[in-house]
Amino acid sequence: MKLILASASPRRAEILRNAGFTFEVQPAHVDETLLPGEPAEAYVRRVATAKAAAAAKSLEANASRAVVIGADTVVVVGGRILGKPAGAADARRMLKLLSGRDHDVLTGLSFLTMPTGAETVHVESTRVTFLPLSDEDIEGYLLTGEPFDKAGAYGIQGIGGRFISRIEGCYFNVMGLPISRVSSIISILQRERKENTADL
Repeated sequence: MKLILASASPRRAEILRNAGFTFEVQPAHVDETLLPGEPAEAYVRRVATAKAAAAAKSLEANASRAVVIGADTVVVVGGRILGKPAGAADARRMLKLLSGRDHDVLTGLSFLTMPTGAETVHVESTRVTFLPLSDEDIEGYLLTGEPFDKAGAYGIQGIGGRFISRIEGCYFNVMGLPISRVSSIISILQRERKENTADL
């Protein structure tokens, strides 16, 4: 069964590759604008589903036996949804919000089975605790450039890891792809495909 990762994220590709999966990358560009009043869980479900659908549409001609994986990750703190920062001021704002507090990292996953169009959707949540950050901590971190392409303006796998005192849940979810959940769902889809083929 061919796997297609509908993401341009090098971190998601690295996680999937390191877990032993063979896959192709088909970046999907969709509108990620948050709808008015949209809850975080609904948002990541919707965007992950849109990414998988967009990638599948461009692959329909040659991916008759593929599973397309869409994913979207946000940070939620105090009811506020934090995506990727728009610039230094936005990243600074996010880090000040996270300082000394717990927050949740949500990743929406969409698995679109071709050619049937059957979809499996899941949202993974991890609780993360940040140490208190001084202004010097924040300004020094901004100078590294690490915060600017990451939801919540930090990377747990990089320099940002020094600010994290505790996590509850999947570490890889904070990086953007909860690999144990992904692996479990892929196994279920593979088993279902084998059973359906055997019934023909």
